[in-house]
Amino acid sequence: MEVKIFQVDAFTSTPFTGNPAGVVLDAEGLSHDQMQEIAKEMKLSETAFITPIDDDNYKARFFTPTHEVDLCGHATIASFYTLALKKRIRPLYNGIKKVFQHTKLGPLEVEIYYKDGQVNKVVMQQATPEDLGVIEDIDLLLEAFNLEDKDIGVEEKFINPRIISTGLPDIQLAIRDKERLDNLKVDLNRLKFLSQKTNTIGVHAFYLPKIGSNRVYVRNFAPLVGIAEEAATGTSNGGLAYLLKKEGLIRGNELIAIQGEALNRPSRIHCIIERIDEDFEIKVGGQAVIVLEGTIYLP
Repeated sequence: MEVKIFQVDAFTSTPFTGNPAGVVLDAEGLSHDQMQEIAKEMKLSETAFITPIDDDNYKARFFTPTHEVDLCGHATIASFYTLALKKRIRPLYNGIKKVFQHTKLGPLEVEIYYKDGQVNKVVMQQATPEDLGVIEDIDLLLEAFNLEDKDIGVEEKFINPRIISTGLPDIQLAIRDKERLDNLKVDLNRLKFLSQKTNTIGVHAFYLPKIGSNRVYVRNFAPLVGIAEEAATGTSNGGLAYLLKKEGLIRGNELIAIQGEALNRPSRIHCIIERIDEDFEIKVGGQAVIVLEGTIYLP
């Protein structure tokens, strides 16, 4: 059995930067075990499996090398960029084409921005934001990251590490100092235990240069699902945008997250925060570039 597959760098327009994802555009007929085996073989943080439903709807499943996950931001950007580039989605010359991906969290809107007949960027709707509470065992978190209380916060404000989800639950950890963020020493075994204990995917550590900034620097660690560190995480940055807006730490409705610097794979994740009645709707997006196209042969 032959399976066409792409490797796509997401949240960048430059090959060999951003976050690579595997993308299968015709996943109909693949079993769960076959998808997991392909993701394991690709050895990327996530591989997406897309099954077209009709012109505007696509079923999407996401696998790390070891687990299926409900949603993945960078693999969504990679998938719909590839669908658009390969003309699997009816293109526009200028404007925004809206389609839906049907995930384990339900249908989520994806916007494809076209300019002069070219794909400019892809923006995805996140699941409804959820604040799942503070981390009660903060000592275990600090031990896992070799930090002290004084290292936590934005400027002089202490920010309680909280579990936020816009699709996947992550611990959001504010680091006061950029150098401290850049030189984190993470005990992955302790972090894996903490993730199991708190029912989270991992930790999203961030440095906000000042209150009101529209730019944030981030690192993401998720050893529980086989990812020591990830170069770009759409859902985690969606959760971060929600937290920063809710806490009054950003003033505008857009945020750019810079991620992947420690891995020499810089990424730019555009986060959009929209107020809907008493809650927020979060979108994340960016560019992508195909770096590999080939065939996997299944037994």
